[in-house]
Amino acid sequence: MPLSLNGAHHSTNGNTKAELRRINSSSDDKNASDAGSVDPGNASHESESGVDESETGEEDDDEEEEEDEEEGDEEDEEVEDDYEDEEEDEPTLKYERMSGPINDLLKKDSVSALAVSNNLLALGTHNGIVHIVDLTGKRIKSYKPHQASVSDTEFDSTADFVATASIDGQVVIQSLSTNESYMFDMKRPIRTVALEPNFAKKSTRSFVCGGMAGTLVLREKGWLGHKETVLHSGEGPVWHVRWRERLIAWANDLGVKIYDTQSQMRITFIERPADSPRADLFKCTLHWQDDTTLLIGWADYIKIAHVRERPHTAAASGSSSQPPFIVEITAAFQLDCMVSGIVSNSLSMPKSKDEFSVQDTMPPSFLILAYQAPDTYGDEMTEDRARQARKTAERPELRIISHTGEELSADALGVTNYQAWSCNDYVMAEVDGPNSPGKSGRCYVVISPKDVVIVRPRDRRDHILWLVDHQRYDEALEEVEKLDKDECSADGDQSEISPVTIGERYIRHLVAEGNFVKAASVCPTVCGTDIERWENWIFVFAQSQQLQAIIPHVPTEAPQLGHLVYEMILAHFLVHDRQSLMRTIKEWPKSIYDVSAVIVAVQAELDRSPSSSSSRSLPAPDAVILMECLAELYTANRQYGKALPFFLRLRRQNVFELIREHNLFTDVKDQVLLLIEFDQELLERRKQEGIEAEASSSEAIALLVDHIHSIPIVRVVQQLRDRPFYLFLYLDALFKKDSQLGFEFADLQVTLFAEFATHRLIDYLRASTSYNLEAAYNECKNRDLVSEMVFLLGRMGNNKKALTLIIERLGDVHMAIEFAKEQSDDDLWEDLLKYSETRPTFIRGLLENVGAEIDPIRLIRRIKNGLEIPGLKEALIKILHDFHLQISLLEGCQTILNGDSSDLAKTRSKGQNSGFFMKSRTICVLCTQPLQRSPQDLLLLFLCHHVVHASCIDGMTDIYNHQEPSEGISSIGMLASGVSAKIAFASVVRARIHEGCPVCHRRSEGKLT
Repeated sequence: MPLSLNGAHHSTNGNTKAELRRINSSSDDKNASDAGSVDPGNASHESESGVDESETGEEDDDEEEEEDEEEGDEEDEEVEDDYEDEEEDEPTLKYERMSGPINDLLKKDSVSALAVSNNLLALGTHNGIVHIVDLTGKRIKSYKPHQASVSDTEFDSTADFVATASIDGQVVIQSLSTNESYMFDMKRPIRTVALEPNFAKKSTRSFVCGGMAGTLVLREKGWLGHKETVLHSGEGPVWHVRWRERLIAWANDLGVKIYDTQSQMRITFIERPADSPRADLFKCTLHWQDDTTLLIGWADYIKIAHVRERPHTAAASGSSSQPPFIVEITAAFQLDCMVSGIVSNSLSMPKSKDEFSVQDTMPPSFLILAYQAPDTYGDEMTEDRARQARKTAERPELRIISHTGEELSADALGVTNYQAWSCNDYVMAEVDGPNSPGKSGRCYVVISPKDVVIVRPRDRRDHILWLVDHQRYDEALEEVEKLDKDECSADGDQSEISPVTIGERYIRHLVAEGNFVKAASVCPTVCGTDIERWENWIFVFAQSQQLQAIIPHVPTEAPQLGHLVYEMILAHFLVHDRQSLMRTIKEWPKSIYDVSAVIVAVQAELDRSPSSSSSRSLPAPDAVILMECLAELYTANRQYGKALPFFLRLRRQNVFELIREHNLFTDVKDQVLLLIEFDQELLERRKQEGIEAEASSSEAIALLVDHIHSIPIVRVVQQLRDRPFYLFLYLDALFKKDSQLGFEFADLQVTLFAEFATHRLIDYLRASTSYNLEAAYNECKNRDLVSEMVFLLGRMGNNKKALTLIIERLGDVHMAIEFAKEQSDDDLWEDLLKYSETRPTFIRGLLENVGAEIDPIRLIRRIKNGLEIPGLKEALIKILHDFHLQISLLEGCQTILNGDSSDLAKTRSKGQNSGFFMKSRTICVLCTQPLQRSPQDLLLLFLCHHVVHASCIDGMTDIYNHQEPSEGISSIGMLASGVSAKIAFASVVRARIHEGCPVCHRRSEGKLT
């Protein structure tokens, strides 16, 4: 959060390990000589051997490099400990130490000045060398214009001319593309220099410089050489100068002044605060934000000066001595640090895609390079060297300050040997426009004597990397999903911020922490369709015994993994969670694993399960689940026959449809008992539900009976021997279908009927002829089934014994009479009459049921005198009534018969004697020729109205061709002359035709259609 800066010390809340340690690590790789302290005041005493000397280095510094390297390592360890203790916020900017040849150049030298233009950097060093490099660190050009430290550098807008000032008192302007150059000896150390705008395009080649002499000098080229103009003097050294359009701003010991080159007038003076520290220790930084806004950073103060035109008033227009501009201080505030550099902030913090940056909604802010000054600068009056020495400095910070002076963010820079550098050793400059290939927008350059750091705005890629470095993987993955394709592919290797790379780091982190459930939920995003990555992570979970966490996320299609993975998961379920095993087997496609291998494993587990082999005992819950799994697996593997026993034991209601659909009748032959037991349970269940059902309507029995060719009868009987009721149902259904199918089990069926359906035994005995009469009689005798015994005795021919049983055991006269009728034995009737003589009840029964089989007179005569027979009168009356009724029926039938015969005779006569039409095209039915094919053809007409040629009838040829009278007949013509002759001829013809109408005769034999 932003902190109010009121001069109080505050902690840096924007430190980041990711960026700063990257800089530290690269600095550790550099030669330890970079850790040496360079005093700007003594820079002139360093090596002056030129460019070659800076590149080759000096052997005298080897010992110092080793000492500095040890100190640097200790410092890095302390820094890391400090970072671990702090809770870090995300930095606003990202930092990159410039690499490449520049690192070699700075091993024996240090940077003292910086200028930036058009992606080129001009680095002035304490050895008086100027290096021109680009933002990647590639050296473009190096030259040595001075013999002492370069105090300031300036590029023109085209980046063609470089102006340098040095404490050797010289100002050098050098063209990078031509041989044009200018050198001016100012006799006194020069601290700052500035070129006029559009220097390369103007012929005046003007510049302004100042230094320890206390004068600000403007030099411009004329016909006779450069002309020197003193703009200001007498107020102490000129520390900094900057030229923008027509305005020149400079700073000296008293303050900041602004000069208008067109009106040649000083337009303002901004006084330096009275309590400011020494100007030579804490430099003044001037930066033109635009043509009218000047940013001033001096020591711990920041002021913003705005230049505007002077209002046109009557008094002002009358006085020509007033400058055309006035300056207003729009903001002024004090910081808790020293300002080493200040620029306007055009960079924004990374935001999500749909959010606005800070600068879109807030007023402009400033970017300052902050220097934390030590508590004391040493006691120069003491003789103690330790007290005289300068105290160790803190890390420089890059802060974003709002227009009100509020700190928005602060990042500490891990520059090399920062403890030795002062406020004046740091420089910051702004780079405008495209700053490197593949990177666009503004950036900044910060230098220290041994480092060049590129400061860029953090984009969403950097935000993602920061989240990853701080193990905030969830947020990183969300941000990656929001990235556009251009953002993903920009700036280098995109694999570093790919969902896969981040996700794998996230998974490894979660696995290390033991959060396997969360790790598994990330796997689909990370692995996607990569089969190998999926399998690797699944095996990692399996090795950690956390397979159950990732199983819900394992894909079964797109991608489809190796069958070993799926079999391993099923094996895990088999051991630990059998409910999930069953659910998974039902849900997963069977093509993704080896069904046969899984069947073997499940079957082995079922064999070890209690109550798994007994068909009658209730299986244990685990056994039930395993059987469900096996049934599903066998069905999926098209082994329906092997699945059938499990379906039966599990009481699946669709088992009959399964048998019929897949023709499993041969598999049923060994599962008959299970099948019938299951079917009977279904019947009992229906009865409990109030649905009427009979055992004889068993679907299992019907299936067995309908497929006796696939399910042999003998095999079924063998399996049902121990369950006689089921056997009875089967044999009964078999007998109903065909009485001969189970003839060999007829004796067994008699016993079963006697036990389970006694009332139907008599029907079976009457319908079947395959059973043994003696065995059946003994079975009925043992069970005292009299009616059945009577029937069997009658079938065996022992009618008298059978009649005796009826009379003595049953006393049923009607049954006795029916039995006598069935046997049609006169002796049996005699025995019945003889037995009835002394039994009035039987006599009455005989009288009431007497019929054609026995003469009533015969029965009446056998009645003894004096025998009282209840209902005798009624019985006799009935006999007489039945006799008269019989006579009446006979007479009525005779009358009806006579009438019907007369009607039929008349109908026949009418039909035979009636005529019919015959056409000329009518054909003979026998030869299919026209009847009137010639006038000589003799046609025969029958009473059935069939007309045929006489020649088509066998035996009629001689009559047809005989022309003379024969057997009393003179000739055909004579025969035709009279009716009697025609009748005689017809009689001769009729005698020759034995079968009647040949057409009807042949049709009856099937020879004619």
